[in-house]
Amino acid sequence: MDNKVLSQLGQSCLQSLLTVWLDFDLSLNKVSIIQRLEQGRLSLEDYQELLLNLRQQVIEGSRWISRCASSFDRHYSDVRSTVISHATEEHRDYLLLEADYVAAGGQLEQIQSAPKNIGTEALHGFLMYRASQPNPIDLIGAMWIIEGLGNKMAVKWSKQINDQFTFKQSVTTFMDYHAENDENHMKELYQLIDRVADSQQNVEDIIRTAKVVAKLYKMQLDEVDND
Repeated sequence: MDNKVLSQLGQSCLQSLLTVWLDFDLSLNKVSIIQRLEQGRLSLEDYQELLLNLRQQVIEGSRWISRCASSFDRHYSDVRSTVISHATEEHRDYLLLEADYVAAGGQLEQIQSAPKNIGTEALHGFLMYRASQPNPIDLIGAMWIIEGLGNKMAVKWSKQINDQFTFKQSVTTFMDYHAENDENHMKELYQLIDRVADSQQNVEDIIRTAKVVAKLYKMQLDEVDND
């Protein structure tokens, strides 16, 4: 969406979210497993661990998004419909992760039985708490960070992984899917931002939650090497 069609508060919210994303992007450069990926030093075991740790966050994603949708009242029925649609589209994405894990040499039962890492526990706990509050507008900030990863990073990470490994079948279907589809999700977010950024308090809440989720998501990735 062109910024010119956003309200003044919507533009302010979007500009702040872009700043939060930039800080988050820079912080990812300090995550050990991401450093190895981007420097061409990722091992096969590293990639398997990354997929294993991401799976729980992906499974829980549809849960907090569904809870978020159910917490909106009739005043936000249009927002609720958009969020429900989003949860419906992504609630089986974990199957792509499982397929990639197996294609990369992992055992299906291992990824299915793996517990959440500490960062994922913290991220999910925060998101479910916020999603349970009445009209959790601030979770648009969470969606901005998580969908932004798919939109801005998935293409790059998929290419880097495929440059480092050769397999008989794709091991990046999850990243490739999100690289293709999250652009549409970001467009929906622009519309949601303009819909709910109708007060300074709402804008501040969205930005705060985006900052919290950025830190917790980084913690989740940091924990890949600590399991």
